[in-house]
This record gives sequence, C-alpha cells and structure tokens, in this order.
Amino acid sequence: MAANLGVLQVRLSKIISAMPNIGSCEPARHNAGVSTRPTLPREIWVLVAAAFVIAVGCGLISPVLPAYARSFDVGVAAASVIVSAFAFFRLLFAPAGGVLVGRLGERPVYLIGLLIVAVSTGATAFAQNYTQLLIFRGVGGIGSVMFTVSAMALLVRVTPPAQRGRTSSLYASAFLLGGMLGPALGGGLAGFGMRVPFVVYAIALLIAAGVVAAFLRPEVRVAGPDAPSRVPMPVAEAVRSRGYRAALASAFANGCSNFGVRVAVLPQFVVTIHDGPWVAGAALAVSAVGTAATLQFSGRAADRLGRRPLVLGGLVVSAIGFAALGQVDSLALLFLLCIVTGAGAGLINPGQQATVADVIGQERSGGKALAAFQMCQDAGAIIGPVVIGFVADRAGFGWAFAGAGAVCAVAALAWLSPRADTTPRADDALVTAAAAEDSYEPRA
Repeated sequence: MAANLGVLQVRLSKIISAMPNIGSCEPARHNAGVSTRPTLPREIWVLVAAAFVIAVGCGLISPVLPAYARSFDVGVAAASVIVSAFAFFRLLFAPAGGVLVGRLGERPVYLIGLLIVAVSTGATAFAQNYTQLLIFRGVGGIGSVMFTVSAMALLVRVTPPAQRGRTSSLYASAFLLGGMLGPALGGGLAGFGMRVPFVVYAIALLIAAGVVAAFLRPEVRVAGPDAPSRVPMPVAEAVRSRGYRAALASAFANGCSNFGVRVAVLPQFVVTIHDGPWVAGAALAVSAVGTAATLQFSGRAADRLGRRPLVLGGLVVSAIGFAALGQVDSLALLFLLCIVTGAGAGLINPGQQATVADVIGQERSGGKALAAFQMCQDAGAIIGPVVIGFVADRAGFGWAFAGAGAVCAVAALAWLSPRADTTPRADDALVTAAAAEDSYEPRA
C-alpha cells in the first residue's frame, strides 16, 4: 500500500509541476463564462493557411493538365502518365524526404519542398515538348513529398497530444476546401490559355513559402552536453506498435478507395448512369461535401472518444459505401452513396494521422515513420485505380467497387484490437505537452 501511494504521489507531482508550463494547453478555468477550450499553437495555423493556398493552386491545374499534355500531340495513355508521374515520384522519394527531415529539420525541408514545386510548376508552363513536361512534373512530385512529410512532422511536434485529432481535421479541411475552390478558378483561368493556371499556381506556392518563412518560427538547436536530443524513430521501431501497423493498413485502404478509385474510376462509372458532362464533376463535388461536413466534428471526436472508434467506423462506412456504389442505377442514389463514402474518408483521416503522431510523440523525430505512412497512402492511390480499373474492364463496375470496399474491410480488421487505440490519457497528455514545450522555441 505504501509503495502504491508513493508511485501515485510521484505521478501527481509530475502532473502538477507540468501544468504551469504547458503554454498552449492551458489548465481549465472554472470561472463562469470563461471558455475552457485550449488554443492551438501559432505554427498550426500557419501550416493550415499554407495548406489552403497550396490546395487552391493545385486545384487550378487539375482541370487543364490532361488537355495540356495532349497538346504535345500524345495520346490518352501518355497524358495519363503525366498525371501519374507526380504521384510516382512522391512515392519514390518519400524515404529520402523522411531522412532529410531528420537531418535538416522540418522548417527548412518544408520551404525547400515548396520552392522546388514552385519552380517546377513555373517551368511546366513553358515546357516545349512532352519530355520536358514529364521531367518538370516528376521534379514537382519530389518537392511535394518534401513539404508533405515535413508538415506532418511539424504538426506532430507542436500539437498538444489531446488536440491531435482536431489539428488533423483543420489541416485536412484546408486542403479539401482549397481543392474544391481551385478547379473552379482553374477552369476560368484556362480561358486565357492552358499555360496560365501553371503560372498562377507557381505564384501561389511562392506566396505560401513566404507565409511560412515569415510566420513559422525557426527551431533553435541548442548545442552542449545538456541539450535535449530528438532521437529519430526508425520505421522498424514504429512498426512494433499495433496502432502504427493499423494506421499503415488504413492509409493504404484510404489511398486506394478515397484518393484513387473515387478520382479515377468513379467518374467513368457515373456516365453509365447519366450521360452528361456535369455528372462526373458533381459526383466528386458531392463526395467532397460529405468529407468536409464530417471533418467538422471527427477531429474533436477522435480526441474525446479515441482514435480507434473513428477510424474503424470510417473504414466500415467506406467499405459499405463503395460496395454499394457499383449496384446503383439511379443518379439520386449515386449521389447519396458519394456522400457516404466522402463521410467515411472524413472519419478515417483525423484518427489515423493522430495515431501516427501518438506513436512518434513530441520528443522524437519521426520523419522516416511519417514517410512510410505517406508511402502507404500514395501506393494505394497509385495501385488502386489500376487494379480496380482492370477488374472493371474484365468483370464490370459492380465487382470493381466491391473490390474497393473489400480493401477497406480488410484494413478495418487491423483496427479491431483495442491495443490499436493510442489515444493518450489526460494525465499523460499534460506531462507530454509540458516536457515538449522547450523543443520548439523562436529565435531571439
């Protein structure tokens, strides 16, 4: 009994001593009328704003890129390679991006990645032949994975543990809203010439880089024997966590279904139900609305209820929604199922990203582990459309979408174990946030 009492006293003393130093995660106030919601660090809002600008710019070129590639007198397959090259080089360079984050730090890699994509996109606007276009888009993919992995690593480090789900929702919402606004603007800019959206996108990326450089505080790396050391987390160590393994499975399934099949196969299916030029775009827009609406509460729910219920629920919803998609013959029902699958994606994203952040923690450098997570999602987005498209050609859309649903169902199995839930307890969150306060300070 005395030993247990001593352990309890030590734990309580750690919590009490940590509370005055938490900073952004303030203790609850009990005065009437005073909000108790903790504020997010400034770095998160900087990254969210930059994500919105990046997504708008990316959306500017998405409607015109295939047609721009075809303007170099190539066929549909060659034009599709241009679209896939960006994702392929993201996947290929992801491990190197993780290593760079560990060696140089998140902020420098983020800025370098943005500048690489800005320069490559500007060069794309002035490409003189198909080969140049392919090279410039590939280089852009390298820069893209650099700022993606570094942004995720920075979010892991500066977000209080109890707010990781909310932060993931904010970041995903910024990308989603920007991605919805960008294509509409890009279609209008295309009227001035197909090269114009690429120039505007390059400028948008330079603006995002300027915002980050101006408002994202540089990290202080203190030298000396007593300086804290952020030891990199190897992928092999992260994989020992059941939660991380579950996140890898759901990342692949989410990339396959919601980032791959939805974008590449769904537009080809909807025209079999209603042959209208607006239907494919409307189906994607409706799916995005479902995701955006779900993200408004799923992040906080992942913090309050735990990561596992949200991700598991999202995978089940996605599995049912995609399996049912191939069986519909009504436009109204199709749009309803698009909302359902979009909602599934909105449930999955915050929980699985918060899980990866929980596994890495704020005291470790997680560039390699984050890169592996990103690679699984990119691999799903690349492999999924190819395999599911092959099934659609051979057996029809019904079996194809059933296959996409099966991928989500298999990933859900990895989340069935309660040990996959890495949600930090309230007392652990306080101690971790206090201990990490000094790991990210502004330069004087």
